[in-house]
Amino acid sequence: MLLEIYQTLYRAYGPRHWWPGETPFEVAVGAILTQNTSWKNVEKAIQELKNRAVLNAEGIHQLEKSQLAPLIRSSGYYRIKTMRLKNFVNFLFENYNGSIKRMGKEGLETLRKKLLGVNGIGPETADSILLYGLNKPIFVVDAYTKRILSRHEMIPNNASYEEIQRVFMDHLPLDEKLFNEYHALIIHLGKTLCKKVPRCDICLLKAWGRAHP
Repeated sequence: MLLEIYQTLYRAYGPRHWWPGETPFEVAVGAILTQNTSWKNVEKAIQELKNRAVLNAEGIHQLEKSQLAPLIRSSGYYRIKTMRLKNFVNFLFENYNGSIKRMGKEGLETLRKKLLGVNGIGPETADSILLYGLNKPIFVVDAYTKRILSRHEMIPNNASYEEIQRVFMDHLPLDEKLFNEYHALIIHLGKTLCKKVPRCDICLLKAWGRAHP
């Protein structure tokens, strides 16, 4: 069923080319900045970091918090996110000499556990870094994923992040390209049709049962 849903979405929406980011480090920064805000606001912050030539581990590592905070103001909760970015970059230097490429050589489970130990990095952020930044086969769960699956009664309303993730990882090939595209298609469906007030009448997933808003 999950593969059929994927194929239906892919035929309708095509490749989504997500996540936007020129480097793995930029993806990681974006994953932290996008917490509780729209991608549009994140893009402004990332562009500001690029304009100052500090969108790299060394650049952010050298900045004082008071210097970094104004650069990411557009992302919202910028003081908190300043701390989280600094925490991540400090982790990168303490464990991998500031090299995200070196970090990427760690095994998936080991690295995920380490990332979750960084203050301010939760499961969705960690998995976004792993999948989109480092091309590791792990499925990213977000609010759209939970909304769509629960509305179609594929998961209970109180399902945890890990329970939802296992639905995908236990029933799909462990393929990072598939996970990448599937999650991007879910985001698009959630933004266009399966919104807070859903358009069930024209939803592509009607064949899998009536949704319950």
